[in-house]
Amino acid sequence: MNKMKYIIRSIKKMNIKNMIKIAKKVAKKAHKLTIFIFIDMIYCGFKYGAGYYDYQEFEFYNLNKDERKTYLTRTKNNLIIKKYNQKEYFHKLDNKDEFNNIFKKYIKRDYLIINENSFENFKEFISKHNPIIVKPLDGEGGKGVEKYEIDEESNTEALFNTLLIRKQLLIEECIIQHDKINRLYADSVNTLRLFTFYDGKNSYVLNSVFKIGNGGVTDNFSSGSMYTFTNDKGVVICPAIDQDDNYYENHPITNERIIGFEVPMYNKACNLVKEAAKVVKEVKYIGWDVAITPTGPVIIEGNSYPGVFQMKPSFAKEHVGLIPKYQKYMDIEL
Repeated sequence: MNKMKYIIRSIKKMNIKNMIKIAKKVAKKAHKLTIFIFIDMIYCGFKYGAGYYDYQEFEFYNLNKDERKTYLTRTKNNLIIKKYNQKEYFHKLDNKDEFNNIFKKYIKRDYLIINENSFENFKEFISKHNPIIVKPLDGEGGKGVEKYEIDEESNTEALFNTLLIRKQLLIEECIIQHDKINRLYADSVNTLRLFTFYDGKNSYVLNSVFKIGNGGVTDNFSSGSMYTFTNDKGVVICPAIDQDDNYYENHPITNERIIGFEVPMYNKACNLVKEAAKVVKEVKYIGWDVAITPTGPVIIEGNSYPGVFQMKPSFAKEHVGLIPKYQKYMDIEL
């Protein structure tokens, strides 16, 4: 499928009601007529493969045509995945049971997959690890991820049966994160999302996102948390943003400074994912979630269908998106 056909197919899937809603919101922010924004959204959809969320999030209404060409949109991201990630191998990353087995060297923590016959194994596991993290095997977006602290009054069998019913079949040892990151926000494990590309010989880190919890036990954006970006030394370079488009220079709960925060052991984290990127050679473009513990980085999961994370133009001195950097390493027209 060529690029234009892919773009047209994506446009046909657009929800017009939501598109009008976003157009009104953008028009108010940009001090422009809604009809002008709506028409420009349609144009950007055909010309750049930008959906209305891309248009809003990456501020296409403030960019000229040359700047717009540089921004990675969800449609163009799909083209990268289609070319470089073989769908029949996605399960090696997306199924958490398989992933933990394949990448055991990199996750560096104990885990257990439960079924109706594994109650004794479950009891043994929680005798060694308390609290625990539970997850569905095929969950995404932080859904179904919970933390349990077990005390003497806990009904272990009732908990076990509840997890079976909820299909939270993956039980993991809790990650203890680095003290410096705890000071920023301690109620979730705050992770790096590092995007790697493997060209068959070398692997590269192409983008670096720092995800931060904000009132919950996960740092997932769709679960109410926020994200920001680091430079190639692991230093945060812009405010964090949440799903409601709120910006934070300091953490709203801890008041710790976000801009300028230095992620500890950042280079080790990059080296870890560059090595892991070579394991499943049929999936060359991966988004890795990495936690930093007191003894070093550990991989939480790998995403065979990485999302689009890109700094807002209003946060940057130059309005240049990810495409020029990606095309240094990828042989693809975007």
